[in-house]
Amino acid sequence: MLKQWVFRLGSDPKLSLKRFLRGLALFVLAVIFIAIGYYGPAIFQLVGLVILAVALFYAFWGYLGIFANRFAQVLKRTSPKDDDPDLWK
Repeated sequence: MLKQWVFRLGSDPKLSLKRFLRGLALFVLAVIFIAIGYYGPAIFQLVGLVILAVALFYAFWGYLGIFANRFAQVLKRTSPKDDDPDLWK
């Protein structure tokens, strides 16, 4: 079950990279809003924190997909062959 989940999550590495980069861009935007809120009205900090939560979710989801793709490649290479299960033959 875990193997199927890893293969499904890592099936599209380009989409995972897009998600990660979107999360990174939203993170930068959130930092800008938090910095503006430090010198200006505090509402900007709250908006920045909401954007930060969304950014962390997207970046984590994208990074998890990238990691799952790499891990799936490792699982494919190390999966046992069922051609001849008898080692003493």
